[in-house]
Amino acid sequence: MNFSGCLAVWVLAVWGCPLNAGHFFHVLNDTWVSFPSWSEDSTFVSSKKTQYEEHIYRCEDERFELDVVLETNLATIRVLEAIQKKLSRLSAEEQAKFRLDNTLGGSSEVIHRKALQRIYADKAADIIDGLRKNPSVAVPIVLKRLKMKEEEWREAQRGFNKVWREQNEKYYLKSLDHQGINFKQNDTKVLRSKSLLNEIESIYDERQEQASEDNAGVPTGPHLSLAYEDKQILEDAASLIIHHVKRQTGIQKEDKYKIKQIMYHFIPDLLFAQRGELSDVEEEEEEEMDVDEATGAAKKHNGVGGSPPKTKLMFNNTTAQKLRGMDEVYNLFYVNSNWYIFMRLHQILCLRLLRICTQAERQIEEETREREWEREVLGIKRDKSDSPAIQLRLKEPMDIDVEDYYPAFLDMVRNLLDGNMDSSQYEDSLREMFTIHAYIAFTMDKLIQSIVRQLQHIVSDEICVQVTDLYLSENSNGATGGLLASQSSRTLLEAAYQRKAEQLMSEENCFKLMFIQSRGQVQLTIELLDTEEENSDDPVEAERWSDYVERYVNSDSTSPELREHLAQKPVFLPRNLRRIRKCQRGREQQEKEGKEGNSKKSLENVETLDKLECKFKLNSYKMVYVIKSEDYMYRRTALLRAQQSHERVSKRLHQRFQAWVDKWTKEHVPREMAAETNKWLMGEGLEGLVPCTTTCDTETLHFVSINKYRVKYGTIFKTP
Repeated sequence: MNFSGCLAVWVLAVWGCPLNAGHFFHVLNDTWVSFPSWSEDSTFVSSKKTQYEEHIYRCEDERFELDVVLETNLATIRVLEAIQKKLSRLSAEEQAKFRLDNTLGGSSEVIHRKALQRIYADKAADIIDGLRKNPSVAVPIVLKRLKMKEEEWREAQRGFNKVWREQNEKYYLKSLDHQGINFKQNDTKVLRSKSLLNEIESIYDERQEQASEDNAGVPTGPHLSLAYEDKQILEDAASLIIHHVKRQTGIQKEDKYKIKQIMYHFIPDLLFAQRGELSDVEEEEEEEMDVDEATGAAKKHNGVGGSPPKTKLMFNNTTAQKLRGMDEVYNLFYVNSNWYIFMRLHQILCLRLLRICTQAERQIEEETREREWEREVLGIKRDKSDSPAIQLRLKEPMDIDVEDYYPAFLDMVRNLLDGNMDSSQYEDSLREMFTIHAYIAFTMDKLIQSIVRQLQHIVSDEICVQVTDLYLSENSNGATGGLLASQSSRTLLEAAYQRKAEQLMSEENCFKLMFIQSRGQVQLTIELLDTEEENSDDPVEAERWSDYVERYVNSDSTSPELREHLAQKPVFLPRNLRRIRKCQRGREQQEKEGKEGNSKKSLENVETLDKLECKFKLNSYKMVYVIKSEDYMYRRTALLRAQQSHERVSKRLHQRFQAWVDKWTKEHVPREMAAETNKWLMGEGLEGLVPCTTTCDTETLHFVSINKYRVKYGTIFKTP
């Protein structure tokens, strides 16, 4: 639609001057048009909002529609009241002759007709005709009906206002948060150990492929570079992690102490930060461990039996402590997958804590600046309850001052980890404090839980402990870092450290971590090392390899004793033997019947590629596949047949498994136990539970009916 002509005519009519309308056509916008983003169904892209925004829009639509109904009805009441007042001043003869036009005494035919149609529906035409022909009789009756509806709708409006207000308070902050909806799902995938390993392995593979395509050497250097922007945040990260560790009953007391040492001593040393102080209780535990070790050693020296002394990691990183206050320095640490995953998660935790802390400081500055401006310029002192959103009752005022947002956030994370706060309540509180910037902390509990799991591996897994011990031993030799300017003088020591680390982690990935401090910030670089062993040219190794291959492919080399033993006691699974014999009988039968044509036809339906290459290492007999070489076999229509039989196979397997479960349950589970289990699932007959209602719904998943239990809590408990 072209709006320029309409606007030009309107301007001319208002101004009342004989201007040339063509002048407006060159100035007014006749290209862009506005599009209303209301909540009705629309395919327009800009109308696709979040579900919470849709709730806000829907409330506004309903409020507007009800206002239109009330105002239309009120306008009709006013018109009919004016007519009734006019009729009261007329005589009986004049009233009998009095008639109304199509506007019913008003200025619009549509408004009053819609008001009457809304009340009288199909009878509205007769009512309107009666008002026009005999207003003296019809007006009092209709007016009374309209006033009754007015009172009824006004009462309904008061009830609706309460509902709308509650919905606005509930969805206002969520409607502003566009990133938090998908962040939780995506972040859960990103924080998985497999995803973190795949990320750096994919970068490593891309480098290898690029080097092979360019016929050049593989470039060296880090695959990932991460930043620790603020060392002060390390203390908050360690506090949250240790808080969760203390409440884990599955972690031994000694392992908890090692984790505390890692978080308060080892990690700060790596990052050139100030060490954290252990509490008095932890120092007493350390003294008790020293006494136990001394007692155990004395008993052993005196020949008295007793348990051996407990092993205790002493994270005494003297080199890192000396470099703490210096610039242009680095720490070198070769780690395995568990250490790599932990450092990645730890950096993510510190980054997110820093973003929340920075946002809190920014809000404090904005609040202070705004209050000073209002006090100096406007001469008013604003209270925190004077916020427009609070005045419009879109949200309730908070009990926390903006200066306490960050400490309150840390307390909420602890409550969430302890199970004292619901996740939805936690997210709503974050939105109230940090608005659209709160989404980054929604998965803080999952992140800390993943870090604690990795720490438990680090202090208990044998390889992880050896990785840490190797670093500490090489640290005493000066092979784990120093000044960047003198790094070349430590090349031999660092190369020896790398060889030991690769030998220790020969069965898994080996990562090179470098912590570089420059201009007050710490940069963490991560490089995935190529630990594949080179083939040996030693003649002895080559002869051993040839002998191994010859014995492997030659069946005559098997001794008669071994053949007799295998014949009496084969090492094959019976089901595999049955399948092989069944296939052999099928082939023999096929050959007898001479189905050569069908065999050719079946071979024509199969696509094959035989280009897989592999190499064997002479010194370890390990097989390594060559990059970009592959084998595959695909039978045409196999995917279609699999899809067609998927439901049948799934049901058959489920029936077989269910039959086994039913048999086992009948033999081992009494009826009373089954009844108690059902009560437990439904939340019945148990004391000390939060008031809730449990429902059991039957759903179909993968062609099988399952029971899905949903719990609805009656009240929300708020933490102090």
